[in-house]
Amino acid sequence: MHAAGRTLPQLLTEARRWFEEALLATMEEAGEAPVSPAQVHLFAVLGEQSTTVSGLARRMGVTRQTAHQAVHGLVAAGLLEQVPDPSSGRQRLIRRTARGERAHRRAGLILQQVEDELATRIGHRAVDALRAALETPWGPPPVL
Repeated sequence: MHAAGRTLPQLLTEARRWFEEALLATMEEAGEAPVSPAQVHLFAVLGEQSTTVSGLARRMGVTRQTAHQAVHGLVAAGLLEQVPDPSSGRQRLIRRTARGERAHRRAGLILQQVEDELATRIGHRAVDALRAALETPWGPPPVL
């Protein structure tokens, strides 16, 4: 453990939470539909292609039930929709609605502004170094 007492995973989790809180507060202030952190994460991993609830659960690293709850809330908010999967009669695909696409683009712009604010607070060089470290391939997780 580091001398400060917090591990790097704890610090990364806190940093992610800081970005999420800024995003959610800014979107709420702008009158966007309120969403939970789990729903924000789902939206972030959805990508441009439609996918199933099971596919979303794998990408999010959560149970299918957790992903289903997040999807259900975003469908109710009009941000996602479920459509029949043409390759499977039993499955349904999840995709953004037009309103969901607008919210996704807005969230991307807000996150860029939040990153710019972080650079103002801690310095552009620090943010650039952080980005470079996180974008560098780390290889497979070690077994120690």
